[in-house]
Amino acid sequence: MNDTAHALDSSRTLWELVTRRAGLTPDHPVFHQDERTLSFGELRDRSERVAAGLYDMGVRPGTVVAWQLPTRVETVLLSFALARLGAVQTPVIPFHRDREVGFVLRESKAEFFAVPGLWRGFDHTEMARRLGAKGVFEAYDVLPEGDPRVLPAPPDEGTSVRWIYWTSGTTSDPKGVLHTDRSLIAGGSCLAHALRPTAADVGSIAFPYAHIGGPDYTVMLLLYGFPAVLFEQFSLPASLDGYRRHGVTVAGGSTAFYSMFLAEQRRRPESKVIPTLRLLAGGGAPKPPELHHCVEREMGVRLTHGYGMTEVPMITMGAPDDSAENLATTEGRPPEGMEIRIVDGEVRLRGEAVCQGYLDPAQTAEAFDGDGFLRTGDLGHLTDSGHLVLTGRLKDVIIRKGENISAKEIEDLLHGHPAVADVAVVGLPDTERGELVCAVVEREPGAAELTRDGMTSYLRAAGLAVHKLPERLEVVDALPRGDTLRKVLKYKLRERYSGTGPGTGSATDSRTATREP
Repeated sequence: MNDTAHALDSSRTLWELVTRRAGLTPDHPVFHQDERTLSFGELRDRSERVAAGLYDMGVRPGTVVAWQLPTRVETVLLSFALARLGAVQTPVIPFHRDREVGFVLRESKAEFFAVPGLWRGFDHTEMARRLGAKGVFEAYDVLPEGDPRVLPAPPDEGTSVRWIYWTSGTTSDPKGVLHTDRSLIAGGSCLAHALRPTAADVGSIAFPYAHIGGPDYTVMLLLYGFPAVLFEQFSLPASLDGYRRHGVTVAGGSTAFYSMFLAEQRRRPESKVIPTLRLLAGGGAPKPPELHHCVEREMGVRLTHGYGMTEVPMITMGAPDDSAENLATTEGRPPEGMEIRIVDGEVRLRGEAVCQGYLDPAQTAEAFDGDGFLRTGDLGHLTDSGHLVLTGRLKDVIIRKGENISAKEIEDLLHGHPAVADVAVVGLPDTERGELVCAVVEREPGAAELTRDGMTSYLRAAGLAVHKLPERLEVVDALPRGDTLRKVLKYKLRERYSGTGPGTGSATDSRTATREP
């Protein structure tokens, strides 16, 4: 472990971490975006000037400020300016609209709301006014600035709640997750010390900075003193120029990002899609072992995957020197200070990176057990080497005729089928079985037609128990995904296919649908 990084992660607050890093390497870049570069020293100095501008507007320590901004240098500066003030900030994913944004503003009681104005064809300022938001101001190209001499002393402790993040709402409203500077530093330290980057590395942030991964990743940059490339809009192959121009060595984001990079590599098998790339890393969604092996074999880079959630930004992380088997089949090991307890198959957590709870005290009481461990709702077990293996979700277990079936087990096997680009397995209501197993497959472009008989034969040959075989297959052009880490939205699949497939039919039916979910 880098001794300097290890010393820096003892910083009490995020602002202290910024100032300590700026003192060590003030001229070294921290962010690249298009033709712009921001150094660690500029991050400190410009954030202070923005903090002074916010102070002139009436923002004080403890003031709740919501911001819904894309991944830009200005967004980082605004966030750290709020950290310098000791304000309470609540980031909002920029793709959210009236329902989600209105809920966040009401529940957080935000006194100010920073928006990008007209962005990607949508008028955020108009939406903010329509929702009756307080203190609306645009913060895209221009930020408020002032004289730092007006500022009060920065916060001197990192255990107060100064961050409200939001779980991704599916069929119900999102939950406001309460974080401190120290919990975010602890989460970022886990990521950093597992990946062990150097000052010569160049990272990338291609996901919304408003995601919990934003500060998580930035903490790693501050600890190890290397830069990252910011992508306001990520798409392939359009974004490849930014990766190549800045010499990115560490990329990733989530499983969907690995798949997209792999698809680009397959279009150009004769040369590396990003010549400088040495490592793909991320988390946020299950990683099929077959995808891991394909990335390493075809892209010629290491792939390390981790486990985190809004409530605990980083729980475990694979390390580049882990064995190939552990990297493919586990989520890595927890850092020092993260306690993992398995209770009736459920993963429970306790440690500094765990959130303080939720805005709703009733949700907090329900989420923690009597020993202070967070109930994650994830199923898994620890290996003898201390690596965590996730086997599914408590709510993602399909109960068919009284037998528990793991959706993840079937998904992992189907990912090895040459016709399958991606797959989601869900349980659908069924009068005879309670639930039936439905596999929704995103077909590999140009692949042969996939039928239920063909799928069943493949799964039988792979050793799947007969009672776990899917009764239903749906083939789609694209699985529905969220806007942040591109997770598959299974609830949308359940909504679309519930009540329309065999419950009603025979388990021997062989059928393939080609409908878009």
